[in-house]
Amino acid sequence: MAEISRRFGTIARPASYFLLVPLILLGGSAVAQSDRPSPSKTVVGQVFDRIEPGSEASLHDFFQLLGNQPIAFVLLALAIGSLIGKFSLKGISLGSTAGTLLVGVILSMTAEAAYGITYSIPGILSSFMLLLFMYALGLKVGPQFFSGLRKGGLAFVGVGLIVFVLNWVICYFGAAWAGLAPGYATGLISGSYTITAILGVGQNALDSGAYVPPAGMTIEEVGANMAAAYAISYVLSSVGIILLIRYLPRIFGFDAVADAKRAEADFSGGATHPVPGAPGALTMGFSPYDLRAFEVAHESFVGRTITQLASDFPQVPILRVVRGGVVLDQTKNPTILKGDIVTVRANVHDLILEEGELIGPESDNLLARNIPMEVADVHLGSHAISGKTLEDLERHGTGGVAVQALFRAGNELPLGPKSDVRFGDVLRLSGPDGALKAAARQLGGHAILPTLKSEVLYLSLAMLVGYLVGIATVHISGIPFALGTSAGCILAGVGVSYFRSRNPEFGGPVHEGARSFLQDFGLNAFVAVLSANVGPKVISALGGDTVFWLALIGTAGALIPPLIAFWVGVKLFGLNSIIADGATTGGRNSTPGLNAIIEETGSSIAAVPYPVSYALTTVLALIGGYFSMILS
Repeated sequence: MAEISRRFGTIARPASYFLLVPLILLGGSAVAQSDRPSPSKTVVGQVFDRIEPGSEASLHDFFQLLGNQPIAFVLLALAIGSLIGKFSLKGISLGSTAGTLLVGVILSMTAEAAYGITYSIPGILSSFMLLLFMYALGLKVGPQFFSGLRKGGLAFVGVGLIVFVLNWVICYFGAAWAGLAPGYATGLISGSYTITAILGVGQNALDSGAYVPPAGMTIEEVGANMAAAYAISYVLSSVGIILLIRYLPRIFGFDAVADAKRAEADFSGGATHPVPGAPGALTMGFSPYDLRAFEVAHESFVGRTITQLASDFPQVPILRVVRGGVVLDQTKNPTILKGDIVTVRANVHDLILEEGELIGPESDNLLARNIPMEVADVHLGSHAISGKTLEDLERHGTGGVAVQALFRAGNELPLGPKSDVRFGDVLRLSGPDGALKAAARQLGGHAILPTLKSEVLYLSLAMLVGYLVGIATVHISGIPFALGTSAGCILAGVGVSYFRSRNPEFGGPVHEGARSFLQDFGLNAFVAVLSANVGPKVISALGGDTVFWLALIGTAGALIPPLIAFWVGVKLFGLNSIIADGATTGGRNSTPGLNAIIEETGSSIAAVPYPVSYALTTVLALIGGYFSMILS
């Protein structure tokens, strides 16, 4: 107990401890004690001047614990941030991502300002979480990505260019107009664009001698200016862009949910079923086929084997025979006796009008009716079957298997008795598990059934390839250019889902719950780590009129370009509002912004244009950051 008291303060004061934590979170950053010399820390507030010594010691130990245990910090920021993100005021809410960022920054700023505790969480954790998010997102939008390129590739490029040009003009000329010292403009571009790599190219311009600081100023001072501008503008623009992107359609009078549904229909090419490998592909949905059980009474049915009946009635196959409370072995081709209960599956219309009278009275026997139904995708791998119609396949007796959809080269085809199947097609079948596997063997493929397992092998290999492609760097005139690991991983996810739509055996299936978890948790954990590391930089940048200009210019550079680009995308390019929003957040390089519009619409369709404008503006932003430093 003595050790517990020493670490966490006296047990007699728990109420003050728990009351002060939400006070810190709601009231903003706390100020340091009066004996702390840093001027930047005295501008945060006077909260801790009124805290009793025991309570302050408890809070110090609390923040020290978060510093010593980074995982605890991440989980706390995720929990409180997600809770705050759920609260809505007149239909407007932060969402989990912005909430997590805000809570993390407040915690890290409080620890730095009040107790001199600087949080620093290894960047590998945040980087890996971001890559998981990007890959999971790519899995969902892959089949629609190439359709999106064909439909609006040039418009996506145009939206991205508008965002980049306006951001550079606002940040560079805004810093010059405000009389800010060298380095601030580059930091503003980096922070307002939330691209840390811009700081790297700016520092490269300094180290290589491409930019020489003016007399009386050192390279270190210019670098410090970049870092300060980056920290201030990064935090403000990160929160601001999430809210802006989330509500852009609403600001311009669009119904985000309705437009998302229209965009999904448009980019699906008229398909009514998800392509193989897509979320929701292996769900049963509505089917005119149903299971029915009948007690055999008619003499015309008695004394015949299952094989004989299947040949005479291919449309109504027998799935199970129950005799005396025991399920008979179908593989032994039993002979049907009077009083047996047989389970059939067929179109309800046919069952009602014909088979009940032919077989006998309907039965509610649970053993006969308890046959679980599944949905499976089967890749057609038999040349002997290629060219036959669905009607031809049914004549062979499908064992209770019904065709739900037919896909060729990732596109859904009209379904009818005369629809022909070809080698490489994918058939979506529904029926009992055993029947599905038997039908798959006849078609020369494997039944891809729903699963709760995650395909780690393909995830690891695909992300590795995407990561290596992303880090591949080309230097032109001293400026390093790379696709970026984030873009590499989302394209890896796009590639896997694209090939899976052609052949569901390619790394599938991936359970939608697992994919969705990777997407949501990956991004929010990335933001939590990022907030811990950026908070102290914000503290060091506080003080004087410079902070005001950094906040004003950084916020303007972050929010005005997307606002204008969205309007151009909708009005001039004629884009759907959600597609324009996705292109805009890609042009702004805001992955949290993309997640915000996904949360708002309940659809991932906004991610279709995202990689196009994202990849373009990543390259342009690096070039712009380099020249902003040289021109300073």
